[in-house]
Amino acid sequence: MSESGQKHLRLSGSQTILLGFVFLIVFGAVLLMFPFSTRTGEWTSFLDAMFTATSASSVTGLVVYDTATRWSWFGQLVILSLIQIGGMGVVTMTTLLTMFIGKKIGLHARATLQEAVSAPNLGEIMKYTRFICTGTVIFELAGAAAMSPVFIQEHGVLKGIWVSLFTSVSAFCNAGFDLNGSHGAFSSMVPYMDNPVIVITLVFLILTGGLGFLTWMDIKRYGLKFYKYSTQSKIIIVMEIILVVVPMVYLWFGEYSELPFGQRFFASLFQAVTPRTAGFNTTDYNDFSGTGIVMTIILMLIGGAPGSTAGGMKITTIAVLFFTMIAFFKREKSPAVFKRRITNEAVTGAVAVFMLDLIITVFGAMAISKIENIAFLKTLFESASAVATVGLTMGITTQIGSISKIILMILMYTGRVGGLTLVFAAVTRKSLGNRQYPADNIAVG
Repeated sequence: MSESGQKHLRLSGSQTILLGFVFLIVFGAVLLMFPFSTRTGEWTSFLDAMFTATSASSVTGLVVYDTATRWSWFGQLVILSLIQIGGMGVVTMTTLLTMFIGKKIGLHARATLQEAVSAPNLGEIMKYTRFICTGTVIFELAGAAAMSPVFIQEHGVLKGIWVSLFTSVSAFCNAGFDLNGSHGAFSSMVPYMDNPVIVITLVFLILTGGLGFLTWMDIKRYGLKFYKYSTQSKIIIVMEIILVVVPMVYLWFGEYSELPFGQRFFASLFQAVTPRTAGFNTTDYNDFSGTGIVMTIILMLIGGAPGSTAGGMKITTIAVLFFTMIAFFKREKSPAVFKRRITNEAVTGAVAVFMLDLIITVFGAMAISKIENIAFLKTLFESASAVATVGLTMGITTQIGSISKIILMILMYTGRVGGLTLVFAAVTRKSLGNRQYPADNIAVG
């Protein structure tokens, strides 16, 4: 093939990410179909296997089968592998494998990796990738070690270690898969609602995984010297505190006021953290008020930080929109935060992400509601959970038909790779052109 032909066939970074996840999902689905992946030795339909593989690869957590009671050790290992690869990113894992076998990483591969992990610059991309992998291993092993006494006492040594490791990886990758089916199918973390070891460890893993490795790099470099952090890291840390404290206060007074103090504290803390975007739950969302459900939907759509294992619109997107609104009210030329101006590109990107995620969430919910004849608020909860790759559910995923499952799979895939990535893969810069039309003022508000 000629050099020009090779250039013509070269995939963009966005296209590489999209195809990488497609391959991962299909490969995982094929493995889960076979009888040796289930406890009963039966075949799994391609649709249900594909749904499970999509949910695991997109680190969502929505399931059609209880993970502990349906899947064998091999099936659970496949799911755990999909969670780990999906959480770290297909491109990241491929790059690590390439580095391991001693092959040189080219400029195009580095650019793709930069796009996949939201790295700030190309020069330190390999150093950043190694930092991601080292941090992931340390946090996941620490989480497993912390929870192992509880699970070993309950399940025995071998199974207890496996459950600890599975739960830790699932929590750090914000996946929401669990192996607690022995307490009842789809029980999630309800049996450990007031267990301080499990709750605190999971909260720590969820927050660290969703904080973003750029922020952790700032913490490693500067310690507690907050003023030296990048503007993005400052926004992320402040927003994380707000998005934990405010929902926790509401849950304390609004949803769990009748619980004893200990259960009330741990339930409020956990349910404030898990919607962004872990997918575990310690209480049944069907017992929530309408206000509590809407608040949870908002938290799910916000998600975690960019360059993290969490999904959602990302807290930086919401922060940029908020500061843009403040700047507009004050009639300032551009929004600013921490004495730094926010670029027009960041504002435009935030608006695009917000509108795209909102549109696909609402339309997905409307479609499922109409097809299944289920109340819109419940399908909106499920749709937001899929788009934001959360995994929380009001129990309707196991009841819906094939078309609705396909809709949720599309939403999970879109949420994991990013709606803008899909658009950028389809629309190249060349096709966009370089035209600039005359300006005209349009009244808004």
